[in-house]
Amino acid sequence: MTVQPIPDNYPRLTPYLAVKGAAEAIEFYCDVLGFTRQGDVMVAPDGRIGHAELQLGESLLMLSDEWPEADSLSPDTIGGSPVLMNLYVSDVDATYQQALEAGATSLAEPEDQFYGDRSARFVDPWGHRWNIASHVEDVDPEEMERRATAAMGEVAPE
Repeated sequence: MTVQPIPDNYPRLTPYLAVKGAAEAIEFYCDVLGFTRQGDVMVAPDGRIGHAELQLGESLLMLSDEWPEADSLSPDTIGGSPVLMNLYVSDVDATYQQALEAGATSLAEPEDQFYGDRSARFVDPWGHRWNIASHVEDVDPEEMERRATAAMGEVAPE
């Protein structure tokens, strides 16, 4: 039997988050964002979560507690995250409100965007940044160009 280089049921790209408080983060991601636990959570002898997998549709999110000795550092330790996770949800307004009630910090309230999504942004309690969106309108290419120009203005070439 040949081993597959890309395992079945795993997407080609999977974000892996390091958090201070992985157990609480798992609850937040499941309760607020709709993920479900996949498989067993690996717990180290000192109680830290060494590995967990969460599923949402065809998407997979892996996470663990912070492991400074393995250079796996959380946003808290490094002063924030430059990464923005983008997640489509059924109801951006309700999910945004639920995230705030569960301890997230708002970056941008829900707003309709020129490209047909309604989106909002927040930082979760562990420092990871999220953009959540619901697609609310199909916009044809000509209308998209018109709206983009109006939203961003004409950018003159240098």
